Amino acid sequence: MKLLVDERLLRPIRPTRSFKVLSYPSGMTVSTHTLKMVSTLLRRHRRERATRWRRLTPGRQALLVVAHLRTGDTYAQLACGFKVGTSTVYRYLREAIDLLAAMAPTLEQAMQVAARKAFVIIDGTLLRIDRVGMASGYDRGFYSGKHKCHGLNVQVIADPVGRLVWISPPLPGARHDMGAAREHGIIDALTEYAIPAAGDTAYQGAGPTVAVPQRRRRLDPDTGRYRPLSVNQKAVNAAHARRRGPGERVNAELKTWKVLRKIRSSPNQAAALIAAVQTLMIANT
Repeated sequence: MKLLVDERLLRPIRPTRSFKVLSYPSGMTVSTHTLKMVSTLLRRHRRERATRWRRLTPGRQALLVVAHLRTGDTYAQLACGFKVGTSTVYRYLREAIDLLAAMAPTLEQAMQVAARKAFVIIDGTLLRIDRVGMASGYDRGFYSGKHKCHGLNVQVIADPVGRLVWISPPLPGARHDMGAAREHGIIDALTEYAIPAAGDTAYQGAGPTVAVPQRRRRLDPDTGRYRPLSVNQKAVNAAHARRRGPGERVNAELKTWKVLRKIRSSPNQAAALIAAVQTLMIANT
């Protein structure tokens, strides 16, 4: 069930002699299940810690967290909208994100789920970032030559109908999908559990369980041109692309969480943010 939440999130403008702080209502679409899940988690955490009175109730804090993840609003915007300080917003967000990240499944748990599927789809995607150190060429590891921007590489595993199974921790965006999958242990896990998987040409040579499309043939030494694929090979590639389609839908759904469209926090803190979104995505499937 989807619920349209109309929350007065204030967009502050720097006050000067000529300008005033203006506000307007902002709407976002969230599921009631997500709000109840997050608020219950926060309420249980407060009860365990026996914390004193807080500015926001667990339900309001849950709305604050979902608003940040869904709309990507800054701390200053959320502070004005919920009438609290920016430091309070930071503490509330870090508390909830860490709790949600701790609930994210491990690779072993994901493989146990994947073993019950007919096959899985593996694909890599890039999450853009805008905060990375430039000194001594540190930013080069995060620059993706394919996408022409800085970002983080994450590996996504989906089931045949496009439901999320697992998202890997992030790696610098310059990493190739195949190298990232091996570093996370995905290829070895698929082989160990004998799980059929479908991937693109980036996973060429990933093992007997990972099916990839037919690659274009090498240059013909006689004509100096690439040998075209046969009709049967093109038909195989078309069928393979249809199998991988739901995996692309999961990548698109991942980026509907606007906080991940361009991560403004430090890349070192992005792992908890991605894991928290993963927990909410799996909870809604």
